[in-house]
Amino acid sequence: MRIHRRTALGLGFAALAAPALAQPSRGTARVIVGFPAGGSADTTARLIAERLRGSYAQNVIVENRVGAAGRLAVEAVKAAEPDGNTILLTAASMLVIFPHLYRPATLRYDPFTDLLPVTPAGEFTFGMGVGPMANSVGTLSAFKEWAAGKSEIPYSSAAAGSMLHFLGVQVAKATGLSMTHIPYRGSAPAIQDLIGGRLAASYHPMVDLAPHAATPGGPVRVAGVSSEQRLPRFPDVPTFAEQGYPQLTGSEWFGLFLPARTPTAVQEALHRAAIEAIATPDYREAIARLEMRPSPLSIADFTRRFRADYEKWGPIIAESGFRPEES
Repeated sequence: MRIHRRTALGLGFAALAAPALAQPSRGTARVIVGFPAGGSADTTARLIAERLRGSYAQNVIVENRVGAAGRLAVEAVKAAEPDGNTILLTAASMLVIFPHLYRPATLRYDPFTDLLPVTPAGEFTFGMGVGPMANSVGTLSAFKEWAAGKSEIPYSSAAAGSMLHFLGVQVAKATGLSMTHIPYRGSAPAIQDLIGGRLAASYHPMVDLAPHAATPGGPVRVAGVSSEQRLPRFPDVPTFAEQGYPQLTGSEWFGLFLPARTPTAVQEALHRAAIEAIATPDYREAIARLEMRPSPLSIADFTRRFRADYEKWGPIIAESGFRPEES
């Protein structure tokens, strides 16, 4: 059969245009995040939502379910219809720390039976900030030397029962120092008291320490970071591992999850769209400004990472003896 030249050209342009015209069948999806607007979790959720729009769903909105230290967001996704329209973006602590701290009656979710892992959206490094009380020493070794013979050395984290809190517990054990945890509600007041000389050390995500640590000769020094390698923005800050403490290596991730019983095909579709979103240069540049790095994983690898982190923190929390006030 002979095809007219104009018809052939028309068919060719139609074929090229077809992918661009394709639209996802899903209408609106929600990304539930358990923290207030403006923070790192909320910002990451909005960056992901923007890039899932048009690939995973026609519209993707972010909904902040703030309360109970992020637990309300997990509960909301657990209770959602398993149709792929409700996505959780949460910090690892809600899933790998909290189950070791709270009774089931308080937690009201099981991260391994109520959720399906998709992929990490990014991960961030912790830093040990040291202030004027400890002479703003520049390394963990120097801090240990300063603290030798002292008792009840005060340190802080942004919240009791957080991964940062238990990093401080690990540091005290690794160095043999007698340190007392002073919990704060958020990084800002803790860093203010660190600068004011009321704390010897304070543990925070590097995004919170960065404005203070980036000032040469300032009152706050970062004595070590928990990453495997030095951070590009802070090449002079040593890792804990290179100072002789490899057990202090670790990070926290923001992960994407779906309700349990979501069909595998939907889970895989979200995974594909999320991986594409994370791979875009503008997304990577945006999370770099949050002192985060992309860490996309396959569903199987993320499931293994998720389980490994849960098992890692269990003994550390049990040994600490810490129990939160349950409400």
